[in-house]
Amino acid sequence: MGLFSTKRDAPPASESPSSAPGRVARLWSDGFGVLATRTVQIIVVLLLAAALIVGMQQLTVVVIPVLLALIIACAFWPLTGWLRARMPSLLATVITLASVLVVLGGLGWIITSSVRNQWSELYDQAQTGISHFLDWVGTLPFSIDQSQIDEWIAQAQDFVTSSQFGSGALAGVSAVANFVTGLVLFVVVLFFFLKDGPRLWEFVIRPFRGEADHRVRRIGDKSAQVFGSYVRGTAAVAAVDAIGILIGLLILQVPLAIPLAVLVFVLAFIPIVGATLAGILAAAVALVANGWVSALLVVGVVVLVNQ
Repeated sequence: MGLFSTKRDAPPASESPSSAPGRVARLWSDGFGVLATRTVQIIVVLLLAAALIVGMQQLTVVVIPVLLALIIACAFWPLTGWLRARMPSLLATVITLASVLVVLGGLGWIITSSVRNQWSELYDQAQTGISHFLDWVGTLPFSIDQSQIDEWIAQAQDFVTSSQFGSGALAGVSAVANFVTGLVLFVVVLFFFLKDGPRLWEFVIRPFRGEADHRVRRIGDKSAQVFGSYVRGTAAVAAVDAIGILIGLLILQVPLAIPLAVLVFVLAFIPIVGATLAGILAAAVALVANGWVSALLVVGVVVLVNQ
């Protein structure tokens, strides 16, 4: 061909248009391409997880009762299964649900009745404790005169009568309404979990087939066992802690010993923080009622029993 020929040579095979997808594929198949692919996948997973968490936070009135109902249903499922083998399913479900409500209601009744019966005594002891505290303040090396104490009391009174306190009271009313709503939802969902739990699970895993179906069933069984075992084991440990601390509080003659023991049982279901909070409450009551020596002894009892 001549030097000035207008006919162009065909491009090499490696530069043909049909090889463009191959170049793109190589870009994503090398080390950096694999890293980029994994990064995009991680970002997508994080975004989905964040959206799920935000959605659950916006629907806590629904999410928390459903999760609690699921955990309680797993914990009481052995009882439900034992009853189902001896009576109709509906009757077994009603008996199990009634047992759960009796246990929860009994704990609430013990706390309420004990606090109500000993409230006047505790109030008088609290006033005495505050007087002793003010007398102790007067013995400090730095001076805190009565005018400063009166100013602090006036500030507390102003806060109680302020609009900020009123808005807090309205928020408390809203919290009570949410609690009642969640409690009703908890009872309803728990009933259906106990009655139709296996059927609901079969509906959830319908899309899975073969090995995936076997794996999902195994995951569901293990999860239910872990949830139930955790609740039953924690309840056993909490009962031992509550009985031991109750004996210590009765020996030290601390007021509200029974409701404090019940709170120890309930708060034991909160890992780490629950036992600490229960000990602080018990020590605070002992401090107000019997003084700092009794409070230190209560702290020692709580630590000893938990250990």
